[in-house]
Amino acid sequence: MSPHSSGPRSQPGPRGSGDRPPVQARDTRQNDKRARILDAAIKVFAERGFHSATVAEIARAAGVADGTIYLYFKGKDDLLLRLFDEKMTELLAEAKAALGQEPTAPGKLRRFIQLHLMMVERNPELAAVLIVEMRQSAQFLKAADRQKLAAYVDLIAEVVRSGQETGELDGNISPATVKRALFGALDELALGWLLSGRRVALKKTASEVSEWLVRGLLPAQGGKS
Repeated sequence: MSPHSSGPRSQPGPRGSGDRPPVQARDTRQNDKRARILDAAIKVFAERGFHSATVAEIARAAGVADGTIYLYFKGKDDLLLRLFDEKMTELLAEAKAALGQEPTAPGKLRRFIQLHLMMVERNPELAAVLIVEMRQSAQFLKAADRQKLAAYVDLIAEVVRSGQETGELDGNISPATVKRALFGALDELALGWLLSGRRVALKKTASEVSEWLVRGLLPAQGGKS
C-alpha cells in the first residue's frame, strides 16, 4: 500500500446535493408561497369582487408571477373553492373547541352565535369572501364538496338535540329547522353589516341576538320539557 493512501479516503457527497436546498426548506417555501397566494386572493376578492378579480391581480398582490398561481391551483374558481375549504376547516375547529368549553346547551348556542359574528367583525375581508363572493361562484353553488359548511351548520342541530335530551331546550322544536333558521339569521346579519359599510360594532349585536334567539328555544315554564 502506498504511504500516500494510508488514510481513509473521503467519500464524495451525493451529486448535486450542494446545489439544492433541503427538502424541508423547499416545502416550507412552497407552503409559504401558497399561503401568500390565498391571503392575496382574500384581499383581491373582497376589494374587486370574485367576477371582476383576475389571476394577474392576485399574483401581483402575492408577489409572484402569474404562472405560479397555476402551480398550486387550477384557476380562479379552484382558488376560491380551496380557500373556502381551508378557512371553513379552521372555523369548524375553532367552533368545536369553543362549544366544548360551555357546559350547557343554551350556553353553547349563545357561544356559537357570538363566535360567528365576532369572526365576521374580526376578519371582514375573509367574511366578505365567504358570505358574499362564494355566492358568485357557479362551481361552488353546484359543488358536491360543501361538507365543511354543512358540518359547521350541523353543530347547531347537534347542540339542540343534546339540549332536548337533557331537558334544557324545548323538545317540540325541530333541530333541522332551528339550524337553518339560526344560521340564516346570522348570515343575514353578517351580510347586512358588510354591505352597510361596517358602521356598527357587531359585538353588541352578537350579545343581544344570542340572548333572544336562545330564549325562544327554552322549555315553556311548567311544561314537560
